[in-house]
Amino acid sequence: MKDSEILKIINKLITMIITTSEQVFGRETKQILGLVKGNTIRAKHIGKDIMAGLRNLVGGEIKEYTEALNEAREEAIQRMIKNAEELEADAIIGVRFTTSQIMAGAAELLVYGTAVKLND
Repeated sequence: MKDSEILKIINKLITMIITTSEQVFGRETKQILGLVKGNTIRAKHIGKDIMAGLRNLVGGEIKEYTEALNEAREEAIQRMIKNAEELEADAIIGVRFTTSQIMAGAAELLVYGTAVKLND
């Protein structure tokens, strides 16, 4: 196996390139594979809501909600990456996040982008 082939395999194993820009700078897009997305729906947790309510009274960051949102974001990103890997993508460009309330006490976090193949 050539060094360049080994490097390709290692780069693929290490990470998926994810960017909010419409291109990967320094690399040429060879093929657009299509839309990839990941989402998660989270409901309120009564224990965390009580703590958040108390924090709301005294002001400051509501750490319980910050942690929940960070966890939801990471889960959605991992699902998007899995979707891109199924298409054998090298990168995901134009990544965007959105949230929406599904019902009282539950919200969806959606991340989406365009899966692409890059020239070597």
